[in-house]
Amino acid sequence: SDHMENICGYLMKYTNLVTGWQYRYFVLNNDAGLLEYFVNEQSRHLKPRGTLQLAGAVISPSDEDSHTFTVNAASGEQYKLRATDAKERQHWVSRLQICTQHHTEAIGKNNPPLKSRSFSLASQGSANSPGVQRRPSQNAVSFFSVGHHRLPTGKRVPIMQPDHLVDVREMMSQAEGQQRDLIRSIECLPASGHLTSLDQDLLMLKATSMATMNCLNDCFHILQLQHASQQKGSLPAGTTISWLEPKISLANHFKNGAAQNFPAEINKPASVREEQSISEPCQLTREPEEINPDEELEDICDDKEDDLGAVEEQRSVILHLLSQLKLGMDLTRVVLPTFILEKRSLLEMYADFMSHPDLFVAITNGSSPEERMIRFVEYYLTSFHEGRKGAIAKKPYNPIIGETFHCSWRMPKSNVATDVGINSSAHSPPEQVTLPKDPEGQAEPDYYTVKFVAEQVSHHPPVSGFYAECVERNMCVNAHVWTKSKFLGMSIGVTMVGEGVLHLLEHGEEYTFSLPCAYARSILTVPWVELGGKVNINCAKTGYSASINFHTKPFYGGKLHRVTGEVKQNMTNTVVCRVQGEWNSVLEFTYSNGETKYVDLTKLSVTRKRVRPLEKQGPFESRRLWQHVTESLRDGDIDKATEHKRALEERQRNEERLRAETETPWCTKYFLKDGDGWVYHKPLWKTVSAAQTQQTDSN
Repeated sequence: SDHMENICGYLMKYTNLVTGWQYRYFVLNNDAGLLEYFVNEQSRHLKPRGTLQLAGAVISPSDEDSHTFTVNAASGEQYKLRATDAKERQHWVSRLQICTQHHTEAIGKNNPPLKSRSFSLASQGSANSPGVQRRPSQNAVSFFSVGHHRLPTGKRVPIMQPDHLVDVREMMSQAEGQQRDLIRSIECLPASGHLTSLDQDLLMLKATSMATMNCLNDCFHILQLQHASQQKGSLPAGTTISWLEPKISLANHFKNGAAQNFPAEINKPASVREEQSISEPCQLTREPEEINPDEELEDICDDKEDDLGAVEEQRSVILHLLSQLKLGMDLTRVVLPTFILEKRSLLEMYADFMSHPDLFVAITNGSSPEERMIRFVEYYLTSFHEGRKGAIAKKPYNPIIGETFHCSWRMPKSNVATDVGINSSAHSPPEQVTLPKDPEGQAEPDYYTVKFVAEQVSHHPPVSGFYAECVERNMCVNAHVWTKSKFLGMSIGVTMVGEGVLHLLEHGEEYTFSLPCAYARSILTVPWVELGGKVNINCAKTGYSASINFHTKPFYGGKLHRVTGEVKQNMTNTVVCRVQGEWNSVLEFTYSNGETKYVDLTKLSVTRKRVRPLEKQGPFESRRLWQHVTESLRDGDIDKATEHKRALEERQRNEERLRAETETPWCTKYFLKDGDGWVYHKPLWKTVSAAQTQQTDSN
């Protein structure tokens, strides 16, 4: 109680994808156990804009950064808040936790015991048995019934004693048994005929019944915690009331809820045995490998994901999977069925965002800081369309830790925009740093080369690092991304946590940027991809910044894939460019001089990446690592693809277990940990700095 103090102050509150973060004035009322917020301090005497009851709430510091935390109320409402620094966050979190614990204990001590309910979950007899053939007039929902008794009106409900939890557990066990019988009855129905196991109503009944039992188990868990609180007088220190994970393993459910039986080890194809027998990656060479771009060939692979095929055939598997997920559940550790995968790794998807390297290289040719920022925004917005393979939303392979992907692009120098552009004026080019010449003294090529490397640097959490550079233009980009996926009901949301930095060494400029969220919508019908959220691009040296909003479609009306943004000079707060349109169609750029430019992404030329042939790739390069999964998906053999995928995942789990037992840290190959991020081991800015030092010494 010594630390129970009312505190107040400004925090940033996340409102929604469109509005983003906003400053609000928060007040912690310890006496009432409330967290209230107002638009500002002056409006504190007015009605609060929002109020959260802290009894039963969970206060969680975020692992995204050191400033953010969440307040999850027992009602299900959540505030996502951000303090100015780590110290202020700790102050708020500790005071909120103390207040929450005080009022949660008060409820456990002072509230009357829970009341019992009378359930009769016994079977209703053979007449209602799921195995009885229904009449043609019956629908699937009315085919099954679970009886219950209603309490007579006016009759007092007996008070539940603590030991009545045993009775509740027994009734729930009966319900679980009936639910299992229901599932078995559905799955034993014939595959064809008047009533089949694939009847859409029966599948929906199967999914909702499983979700209901999971919810009941969660509620029973909370009752047990409250009972323990009443017995001991308070919740144990550090105890949090959290939702339970699904009791049914998701990894083994592939066909209509049944576990897929894999052949014995001796019957496995040689490729699967090879996947499982590759030795511990840290025992392989972890020295960085210099990839020769001359060994890379133009990519002829063109796997568009426009075929519903397997998704339509496996609808029952999707329904079964959804029945075991809860809203907001983290999908990082959920093994998803193979048929929803697209035929490339996530690392290669990041490379496909670079499919317009001419626009990338042209950024540094901008004649002024303003034009370079505008060119970067133009390149940034055109990168997402080609990054998606087709109109159907499918999921790339989750990279294995230590997996890498290498490629490059070549484009004629004549194809890259020069320094004559929007609002440009004559200027003298800045002094360039001369890198060491080719020792063979070969003639300078008439094309630019952009080299790309990506590596999966962490498994839990799943973090990827990628780096691209154009040595001829003294520019490079370094980024790290942590993908966090959540189940949102009829869609899946993926947050791309991380940061990228574009270095224009010719100008001494650095542009920091983030990535939008991605959503797979309509996962029960025709899944499609939507981007959402606000991203920022900043250049501290020049004072220019860009704010870009990816708008999700509203429930009623509105356009798909809409994006808006503006580029401004921070010192004068002057908007120098506005952009609007669709990120996968046409973008309209309006400049401060009144000119307008349209970019049709569907007609924009794409430069094919260059990749080494499989036989020249290392065992942990993406295409060689996943080649058997990819080949099986191309052949439409989902079972075989699943077997190969399972072998890779099992090997990764065994290696992780071995490292944990031997306390052996993972050794990355190309990226080094730098604070909260990851940096390429040999970035261009280090090479240029060394070259500058060498030139200075020679002079």
